[in-house]
Amino acid sequence: MNLLKLVLTERQFLYLSCILVAISSALAVIVLKSFAHSVFQFTVYINNLVKLPYINSILPIIGILLTVFVVQKFLDGSIEKGTSQIMIAVAKKSGIMPKKQMYAQILTSSLTVGMGGSAGLESPITITGAAFGSNYAQYYRFKYKERTLLLACGVAAGIAAAFNAPIAGVLFAIEIVLADMSVTAFIPLLLSSATGALIANLTLKSNMLLSFRYALGFDYHNVIFYVILGVLAGFVSVYHARLFRKVEHLIGTYSDNVYWRAIVGAGSLAILIFFFPTLFGEGYESIKFLANDEAGFILNNSLLENFRTNQWIVLGFVFVTILIKSIATGLTLGSGGNGGNFAPSLFVGSYLGFVVAKFFNLIGFKDVPVGNFTVVGMAAVLSGLFHAPLTAIFLIAEITGGYGLMIPLMIVSSISFAISKRYDKYSMDIYAIADKGIVFTSDKDRNLFNKIDLFSIYIKNIKTLTVFDSIEDIKTIFSTTTQDFIPVLNEDQSIYGIIVLDNIRSFIFNEEIKNKSFLECITEATSTSIFTNAANVMKMMENKKIDYILLTKKGKYEGYVTESLLLENYRSNLNKLRIE
Repeated sequence: MNLLKLVLTERQFLYLSCILVAISSALAVIVLKSFAHSVFQFTVYINNLVKLPYINSILPIIGILLTVFVVQKFLDGSIEKGTSQIMIAVAKKSGIMPKKQMYAQILTSSLTVGMGGSAGLESPITITGAAFGSNYAQYYRFKYKERTLLLACGVAAGIAAAFNAPIAGVLFAIEIVLADMSVTAFIPLLLSSATGALIANLTLKSNMLLSFRYALGFDYHNVIFYVILGVLAGFVSVYHARLFRKVEHLIGTYSDNVYWRAIVGAGSLAILIFFFPTLFGEGYESIKFLANDEAGFILNNSLLENFRTNQWIVLGFVFVTILIKSIATGLTLGSGGNGGNFAPSLFVGSYLGFVVAKFFNLIGFKDVPVGNFTVVGMAAVLSGLFHAPLTAIFLIAEITGGYGLMIPLMIVSSISFAISKRYDKYSMDIYAIADKGIVFTSDKDRNLFNKIDLFSIYIKNIKTLTVFDSIEDIKTIFSTTTQDFIPVLNEDQSIYGIIVLDNIRSFIFNEEIKNKSFLECITEATSTSIFTNAANVMKMMENKKIDYILLTKKGKYEGYVTESLLLENYRSNLNKLRIE
């Protein structure tokens, strides 16, 4: 490779690198998909052989416990989950991702999802692909721009291979990773995505992929029903995202003992899977049953198995499954398992589309095409949860083998996205970090501020006063130091207020001081936690028109940071990017 780097031009070597990164990412997809499919086939075989319905509940517990064991023993006790980690790498770490992400995601997610955890493999796949691209770029000393591009190429290849959807792979990389992408990035992304899809075509069996190879047509008479589906999908997206976050947080903070937490969370998941077997694993097999209007099959191995021919009971079963899927996914990830929300979004969307179409059919209102609504529903919820309508539209168009449903896909995706965006400003995977201002990849200035760690630059050595001090103490500090403000603290070191020299200059050094009290000199202080994102600190300064902010740690005064200090570090980060 080093010889090729000398022979080829920089652009040619970049194109070659995109293909190599794509091959690595696609191979990771093959490993993950093959393992998950093998475990699923194993459970089907056991169920058919010995009629042991409990196997679906037992395996997720084993898988999550094994995942926690691997993380604790071999991965330093932690593993980053979700596509938000890719955005953090782009926005804060100059496109650099840890080497362990090249294998950690494959190992842990295969154990979790492969053995029945109610999550998806796509998020681990994208992180793995991004890690391959990032570490490849680091090894061959690519600059920041190319390093970030190769990271995105790994992501595009992963999605393309996972669904055999090269266009969706490119669009996912653009919408999620490279919001400020230039035109020159298209060719590398296209090469990577096409390579990933090609590898998947050559190696993965069709039954391992989510695909619908039959004609799906659009009837304009059904527009109103698609609008209804889009509206419902928007609200279901908000419901799913919020309930998932609550459940994940609840079980994730249940106990400091990771194994006890895993047992409680996985045990709760096992109970859900016992009553709703379709919650086992990714759930793609059940989606195919719904699309073929064979929903009765999803009641197999459930307590309602004997009611498979009762369409109203089947419809109710599907509807309740929609409501509890977010709980199952939250339990899976919160208890220590690894996976993502991509597959759950497709799962919920397909179930919702089926419910809408089947409901109207059962009440005799109109013959609404169940297959169409099942696949279109996937795009609706995917768009609402990930705020990625283009990815949703073209992903479903590609996995259905044509573009006959392009109009309804556009209708439901846009409506769902608009409603979800109205109630949840940020997409599902980055909500926790975006709410803190950590990641905004479309804003380059903000990304540079995001790289600043307040802990490493704040000023601590400054004289302070307490509420028990006197006005003479104020005079002493201002006359013997260069300070132009003094933080005033309570007994517990929390901030009471601030004394600003400009506010008291008119009397502090003359006879008028005798007529003033200490408390008269104190004004309200602007403060924030030292863990606050630097970009948000800068915004606070601009809004309040001040050039410094006091910092606290666990409610106690820690120091302060100035506008000039932030700008100095901003310029330093900017220069580093130019050099890289």
